[in-house]
Amino acid sequence: MIVSFEGLQEYRGAVGMVDGAFDPLHKGHIEYFRAAAAAVDVPLLCNVASDRYVSSKHPPLLPEDHRAAIVDAIRHISYTHINEYDTEAILRELRPRYYIKGKDWEGRLPPDQLRICAEHDIGIVYLDTVIDSSTRILEQFLSSKQTTR
Repeated sequence: MIVSFEGLQEYRGAVGMVDGAFDPLHKGHIEYFRAAAAAVDVPLLCNVASDRYVSSKHPPLLPEDHRAAIVDAIRHISYTHINEYDTEAILRELRPRYYIKGKDWEGRLPPDQLRICAEHDIGIVYLDTVIDSSTRILEQFLSSKQTTR
């Protein structure tokens, strides 16, 4: 189910939150969702980055509503939200029971996110599920396109 920003309060303290751009979605993301669902005792809400955010890294391959619909269809995800703000705003509004990140984020989460999690008693869970990277997949694709020209 796709949840609006205004609807996030309904899930306060009742979900674990995963987040990312998922552009392109790959096997590592599915493993992240699977491990997150297994690690916590609550449903998962996936916070999908907006096109505006993705555009700061690369042109979106799929528009945000398509990425959100695809993520929402994955069995490990109970709720999906398109993040039009920033992660800090979502953490403040949603106040999930858990904020679940890949192990590669350990020691790298922004101080504001750490502070918000501490203030609202949001547990931070790091998962060792990093299998691949959307950035690496895109770079590999683009370099293969250039060598075939």
